[in-house]
Amino acid sequence: MNTTMHIETTLSGNQGSFVSNAKSMTFIARTGDVEPGCALQVNLGGRASLALVRLADEFFVIDDTCTHGAASLSEGDIIDGDIECPFHGGCFDIRTGAVTASPCIKALTVYPVKVEDGQVFAALDAGTCADTSA
Repeated sequence: MNTTMHIETTLSGNQGSFVSNAKSMTFIARTGDVEPGCALQVNLGGRASLALVRLADEFFVIDDTCTHGAASLSEGDIIDGDIECPFHGGCFDIRTGAVTASPCIKALTVYPVKVEDGQVFAALDAGTCADTSA
């Protein structure tokens, strides 16, 4: 069973955006804000919700809205590296965003992540989608 957590990220102090390897990185949450095997909905304001997913000690940032319907994926279960939509049971690979179970047919966008000093940052301008050729 997945425990749903929600966070409204506010930027203050040393948090916020910074540039690393020519990519702007945005503060998403603290590593302790999400338990292993869970997802955390993150609302940054001005953009669609994101999901911060923790698999063991790895962190992934993906779009939070299912591509099949307007469901929050952070409210779904995490099973063997996939996140399941709570509405119709479609699944996505958390690492790549690829669809792994119907009725979903369009992949999610996955964003590059950096973890530093107990904080998770993502390059929101560098997301990739498994449906798009590189």
